[in-house]
Amino acid sequence: MTEKITPYKDSDLNKKKQVEKMFDTISGNYDGLNRVISLGTDTSWRKKVLKMVAERHPNSILDIATGTGDLAIQFAEKINASRIVGLDLSEGMLEMARKKVTGTPLNDKIEFIKGDSEALDFVDGSFEVITVSFGIRNFENLEKGLSEIYRVLAPGGLFIILETSIPKKFPFKQGYYFYTKGLLPLIGRIFSKDKVAYKYLCESASVFPYGETLNNILRKIGFIEVKNKPQTFGVATIYTATK
Repeated sequence: MTEKITPYKDSDLNKKKQVEKMFDTISGNYDGLNRVISLGTDTSWRKKVLKMVAERHPNSILDIATGTGDLAIQFAEKINASRIVGLDLSEGMLEMARKKVTGTPLNDKIEFIKGDSEALDFVDGSFEVITVSFGIRNFENLEKGLSEIYRVLAPGGLFIILETSIPKKFPFKQGYYFYTKGLLPLIGRIFSKDKVAYKYLCESASVFPYGETLNNILRKIGFIEVKNKPQTFGVATIYTATK
């Protein structure tokens, strides 16, 4: 059983509420800090996700854990879909996302809504493509969240996960642990208003199932054609699956 990591260990709130509070707090400097922390590589990973989605020519896209909306905005810029929804638990993150499109033609192409990935307010088969980038490890109940995603994904639809993972080969594995356990929490403490947020993000990444372990969970839920593609020596992984 995966160890349950929460942002605020002395809080009486459940993980879902803690994650919402954390992202509300760090929303203002989240984008800039992420570029620093990932050394800019997160943008290249998202471009690969965008290419995979664009090749499907979907008419409807749901981006779960949309955060400040970067990926959903790229979908709206590059893909002629009639419905693009960015969903997140954090109203603070969504406020930043909405600011990015206010006063632009994209404002009418994307709907940013607050919602719970484990209780999606959409009918069965609503979306041809569903994506989750760096958010799936924040689910309180992973299998429940994946089951909801499976439910609202259209038959034949594509599900893509972009998430952190742990390199397996020397010296990348050792370098990963040095960077995530030593440097990242320090960077977070210096630049973030929430002193525990980036410590949590690192800890949650270190215990989250990845690679074939996550593949098997997806298969258990009912997804088919499950594949994973490690990125940048294995520090992140792109998973694809269909229904």
